[in-house]
Formats: sequence, C-alpha cells, structure tokens
Amino acid sequence: MWLKAFHLIFMVTWFAGLFYLPRLFVYHTMSADAVSVERFKIMERKLYYGIMTPGMVLTFLFGFWMLADYAWAAYHNSGWLHVKLLLLLLLAGYHGLCGKWLNDFKHDRNTHSHLYYRWANEVPALFLFAIVLLAVLKPF
Repeated sequence: MWLKAFHLIFMVTWFAGLFYLPRLFVYHTMSADAVSVERFKIMERKLYYGIMTPGMVLTFLFGFWMLADYAWAAYHNSGWLHVKLLLLLLLAGYHGLCGKWLNDFKHDRNTHSHLYYRWANEVPALFLFAIVLLAVLKPF
C-alpha cells in the first residue's frame, strides 16, 4: 500500500504541473512587457524542472516498483494494463512536448497562439480520465 500511496502522490504532483504549465503558456503568450515575459520564463522553468519532471520520474519509479512487486504477476495478461502503460508512454511524450514549448519560450521562439495552449491544456485531462478509469475499473 505504501508503494501505491507514493505512486498516487507523485502522480497528482505530475498532473498538477501538466495542468498548470500550458495555462502559464497561455498567459505568457498574451504578455507584452519584458518583466512579465521574464517572470513567466522563471515560473515555467521552475514548474517543469522542479515539480513536473520529478513528479513524472517518481510516478514511473513507484509504478514500475509496483509492477515488479506484484502487479505484473497478477495483471500481465490484462488488456487494461497494456493500454494504461501505452497511455503513460504517450503522456510522457506530451510531457516532452511541454519541454519543447518551454524551450521555445525560453529562446523567444514561440509560434503558437494563446488559443493553441488553451486547447493543449485539455490534453492531460483526457489522459487522466482514461488512466484512472483503467486502473480502477480494470475493464478488460
């Protein structure tokens, strides 16, 4: 139960960042003054490297630890687990895409509008619903 608790704590941490970083990009895109732009760059960097990335790494660490300890033996033939793992890989890809956007903002190369980031902000919610439903309901 300790592994599951820590897995969930760091999953919540990771998702908090996944929800907030694109929102920061929305505000950053809409900012015109240099002080605000620099402030957003600092906030985005600290969120990505100080909260999101450690949250993702620890989510995967505790998740794979659970797989190694008991879950793989119990569920390795279950389709829901394979779909969940695939969704997690895709979510890690989205995390990497957020890192690319972060780098674009860092070097003043952003080419997307605030509307783009508003839509991008919805992506983690879709992953969250699917992953939690798969983990709790184990439908197949």
